[in-house]
Amino acid sequence: MSLTKNVKQKTRNFIDSKHMLSGITVASFLESTIVPIPLEAVMVPLMQARREKLWLIALMATIGCIIGAVFGYAMGYYLFDLIGDWVINSFSSIEQFETVKQKMQEQGFWFVMTLGIVPIPFQIAMLAAGATKYSLALFLLATTIARSIRYFGLALVVYYAGDKAEKVIKKHKTKALIGITAVVLIAWWLSTL
Repeated sequence: MSLTKNVKQKTRNFIDSKHMLSGITVASFLESTIVPIPLEAVMVPLMQARREKLWLIALMATIGCIIGAVFGYAMGYYLFDLIGDWVINSFSSIEQFETVKQKMQEQGFWFVMTLGIVPIPFQIAMLAAGATKYSLALFLLATTIARSIRYFGLALVVYYAGDKAEKVIKKHKTKALIGITAVVLIAWWLSTL
């Protein structure tokens, strides 16, 4: 059996599996903690194939990310001195981490919201939140809102676009990210008035 056929068969088995929801939760946890690859590549085809579970898939992905966020925050809070250098070197640079840490201290909630929406590695934000001892409750609230926007937004696109969802997302992804980020930044600005 060729590699392509093997991958397609394993994907089909996963989609039809009774473990599909727990699998997407684990995948979301891994994406938010150690695998800096956007989950959209798996979620959109899965949502298209299992439309009857569309909203549940988005919910489980959000829950997986929240669990991962708690794990990442705890690593930053308790283990930063031991593992901080490894995480920083694995996912960014010392300069980028220092910038993130400073923004975390100054802008906390809104900074996490912005990072949680855009498809960039979230690991540094989690580590910085824990390392700076930022409020866990506010961190989790911002993470939950941001990742809900991201994952339920994908579900909404699949709900309306169906099998054309991947094309729609590719075509409008940049515009959508700019628009959502602009709304978050405006809300952030209004909160400071």
